[in-house]
Amino acid sequence: MSVSPRKKNEPPLVKGFIPWLGHALEFGKDAAKFLTRMKQKHGDIFTVRVCGHYITVLLDPNSYDAVLDDTASLDFSRYAQVLKQRIFNLRLPNHNPDTERAWMEQHFQGPSLARLSSSMHLHLQTLLREEERSCSPAEWRQDGLFSLCYSLLFRAGYLTLFGTEKSNNVTELAAVYKEFRKFDGLLTKLARSTLKQEEKRTASLSQERLWELLSPAWLCRGKGSESIDHGSDSSSWQQSYLRHLQREGVDTEMQRRAMLLQLWATQGNAGPAAFWLLGFLLTNPEAMRAVKEELRGLALQEDGSLQHHLLDTLEHHSTPVFDSVLSETLRLTAAALINREVIQNTTLHLASGQEYHLRQGDRVCLFPFLSPQMDPQIHHDPQTFQYDRFLNADGTEKKKFYKDGERLKYYTMPWGADKNMCVGRHFAVSGIKQFAFMVLSRLDLELCDPTATVPPVNPSRYGFGMLQPDGDLEVHYRLKTLLC
Repeated sequence: MSVSPRKKNEPPLVKGFIPWLGHALEFGKDAAKFLTRMKQKHGDIFTVRVCGHYITVLLDPNSYDAVLDDTASLDFSRYAQVLKQRIFNLRLPNHNPDTERAWMEQHFQGPSLARLSSSMHLHLQTLLREEERSCSPAEWRQDGLFSLCYSLLFRAGYLTLFGTEKSNNVTELAAVYKEFRKFDGLLTKLARSTLKQEEKRTASLSQERLWELLSPAWLCRGKGSESIDHGSDSSSWQQSYLRHLQREGVDTEMQRRAMLLQLWATQGNAGPAAFWLLGFLLTNPEAMRAVKEELRGLALQEDGSLQHHLLDTLEHHSTPVFDSVLSETLRLTAAALINREVIQNTTLHLASGQEYHLRQGDRVCLFPFLSPQMDPQIHHDPQTFQYDRFLNADGTEKKKFYKDGERLKYYTMPWGADKNMCVGRHFAVSGIKQFAFMVLSRLDLELCDPTATVPPVNPSRYGFGMLQPDGDLEVHYRLKTLLC
């Protein structure tokens, strides 16, 4: 792919030494490390060549709105469609992002959100009771924390949004989770088209199995069944999504594949987020004490009956310490890339007053993980977990952060920004919060090795939502009490 000479007002171009491929290998291996090096060398804006594409990376949070608000010259749906094709073999030619977002808002806000959160609560309780029945209060059980969190939150979330009478079958539920983990493990290679032959076969088989389990025909067989556990709320979400697809003229085969996309979008991040949160608490005793003290305070406000009214308690009482812990966890581990296609030549106006020409056909990329989230000028000692980073001295939420003396609009961006923010964030936070409080109040949870630290991140996951660990954190746990 040829490129005309750079113009004077274009960002510095970093082609790389390998023709066409450019910096694809470095980008895919560890995007954060590569982009940090580029930022140190070229500043907050530069263009890199990756597999024949030219990607302008912007790392100035004060200038992000210049990209996010420009819907005339910059398009977010085109590259999203490319990823849907690569990862899910999904083609939605009549897809309307605004219509889909309106549908999502209808189901993840207001009364619908309350019903989903209630259903999630009941499913988490049921799954934890199954754990309780399988061991005595005095018996310690050992597991990897990542495995424990991902398994429980995935199954609860799956039952909440995709549950039918068949999904109550323990074997079937385990099969969905097993296939999903296989698929998720290969997701980044699917996105980058770097699968080896055997991996292609594994990914294809997992996709086929998940499409079968999630297909509209299979879902409809459970429709209307009176035996579905909390089914009226759970079923309404999946059936409503199918109706939305049908209204857009999506054929049956693509409906099957779209369900897998939604499974990953709704269930691929909560488990990893809960792992990091509990992992940081277990390896930071001061933070764990502060959260448990807040938990005890909630129990006292509910006359000691927190477990029976957990969801209502969390909705009606503030939890500033936990909220700060969650915000800090997401600051350290939420690492999505925000991409836009340049659909016509345009000029990008930065907050500094500088202007840069963007070429039609190129791509613009924001990486909030690097800036603002890991920017030492915004967050002191950004690599370190500080549970009270988002707390003021009086215990209220801290919202004022500065860079170069100027207050920032964007100081952490785990959910995106403004009208582009993740629609399901409230449901995700509710599920993570319920899970964490249930685990901390019902289980004695300890590190197998008291000196253990959280494992490093898997660097290939940068750009795909929540990071995942390279390894696990071994824990053992037992019941505090056997609750009815």
